[in-house]
Order: sequence, then structure tokens, then C-alpha cells
Amino acid sequence: QVQLVESGGGLVQAGGSLRLSCAASGRTFSNYGMGWFRQAPGKEREFVAGITRSGGRTLLADSVKGRFTISRDNAKNTVYLQMRSLKPEDTAVYYCAANSRVGVPTTPYEYGYWGQGTQVTVSS
Repeated sequence: QVQLVESGGGLVQAGGSLRLSCAASGRTFSNYGMGWFRQAPGKEREFVAGITRSGGRTLLADSVKGRFTISRDNAKNTVYLQMRSLKPEDTAVYYCAANSRVGVPTTPYEYGYWGQGTQVTVSS
């Protein structure tokens, strides 16, 4: 089992920044690729960013390219999502997730472990 706990969400004005953190415990963190997803009310959960086990490859959704960055620190068992130039449409619950796949999966069903989520609200 892998336990994931997100933190860092909150209320921010449009144009602002937030950094989300996801702390992992339970199994060897570096054995898992990690991803961030988000889900707004009435919408499906969508892929935001992903990173491979070593951190050597990352992938971002088109909607956040140039504004968000994903990174990980395997020594701290933590993955981060740095969010800049936030827009009201970024408002959602953000989830981190772990996978055992090769590459960077982008669909929720490819991730076996999930955190509880952290709310991000961007006001206009």
C-alpha cells in the first residue's frame, strides 16, 4: 500500500501562485510514477501533470503548459505541483496519484493509489 497526503491548496486570486505537495508513505516512493489530477464540480477527473519514477520525464496537460511544473524529491518521498498564473478555470480539487506503469500515464484508471485531494480555488 502507498498512502498519499496532499497539502498546499487554498484560495488565491487570478494570476497568483500555489505549490501543492504530496507526501507518500508505505512503500518505496521511487518505485512509482506520480501524477496530479483535478476534478471540478460536475466534471470528470482530468490529468494535469505526471512524472516518471526517477523524475527524468514529465508530462503536462496542454491547459497548464507554461504555467505548472511537476517535480519530485525521492529523498523526501514527495511530489510537487508548482502552479503559476492561476486562472479561475483552474479551480478544482487536486489529487495526487501513484502508478506502477512505464512512462507517464494520463488516465485515472492507470493509477492505483490516490490521495484525498486538496481544494484549489482561484478567484477572478
